[in-house]
Order: sequence, then C-alpha cells, then structure tokens
Amino acid sequence: MQRNTLTMVHEFLKQSVPAGAFCIDATAGKGRDTALLCRLAGEAGRVLAFDIQQEAVDQTRALLAQEGLQAEVHLDSHANMEQYADVESVDCVVFNFGRLPGGDPHIFTRADSSVAAIDAGLRLLKPGGVMAIALYYGGENGYEERDAVLAHLKTLDDRAVSVLCCDWVNRRGEPPMPIFIWKER
Repeated sequence: MQRNTLTMVHEFLKQSVPAGAFCIDATAGKGRDTALLCRLAGEAGRVLAFDIQQEAVDQTRALLAQEGLQAEVHLDSHANMEQYADVESVDCVVFNFGRLPGGDPHIFTRADSSVAAIDAGLRLLKPGGVMAIALYYGGENGYEERDAVLAHLKTLDDRAVSVLCCDWVNRRGEPPMPIFIWKER
C-alpha cells in the first residue's frame, strides 16, 4: 500500500481518538472521515459533521445509514462549529480543505472561513485533543487557502499547540498536505 495523505490522517486518528470521544468532522464531504470517527468513538461517543453542500450532507448520511452508524450531520459552515459544542469539550477535529470529490469544481473551501474554522476548532479542543487536516490545493482552488492556512499555523503559540505540517517531496503534481495538531493546554 502506498501511503498518502488520507492514510496518514486515518492512522493518526486511529492512534489518537479514544472510545467515548467527542469528535467533529468539519468538512463531511462523502462521509468517510465521519464514519471513521463514529467507529473510533463508538456508541458512547458523539460525532458532529458539517458541510455547506447538501450533496455532501446527503452522501454522508447515506454512508452512515449503510454502515449503521450515528452522527449529527449539519448543513452549515465549518466556521460555525462553535454554535454546536462547548469550549474545550471536543477530543478531535478533522478537516479536508479543498472540494467535494466528484462535486462542483467551483465550490471549495476558502481561506477566510477555513482559518476561522481552525481557530474555532482549537477553542473547542480539550487540552490533549487533536486536529488533523488534509490540505488540498491547486487546480480550481488555487493556492490562496493553502498559503493562508500555512501562514496562520505558523502564528500559533507553540506553548499552546504543536503543529506538524508534512510535505510529499517526491510526489508528482500537487499532493495534499497532511497536517497534525496537538493541543497542549
């Protein structure tokens, strides 16, 4: 199996999300991360998922129903997640920045709401909580979001969070970047 950003993010989640966890999939897409979080958190856990596209919400709900999993799936922006959870109550937040695979190529996450959502997610994370980001860029999305997210992550207080940004240096094209964040305090 060749490693890629999604396999790395999923391995990170499998190592980091305990049973009974409260998790947020901030960009539900096709629902694969939501389903994984549901399986990891188990019946005692809670999972919220967000997407701005009805198509993504429908695909996520269909996948969860097919797999017999439960999550609260909301048609809303990831930047609004604080309306659904209390500060320092969340164990894990996951993002896939970019666009819905197979969806409208002109609808994708944007720098302003994505940076705001990262900050919201960090406020929601418990000390010891984790965040995983798959940062897709190039093509229709361009580079504005990638550049804004990376620049913003560099400004985060290293006493409060640890940020690891990975880059595939020997992959062709514009492979998505896996980013891992640990909330220290």
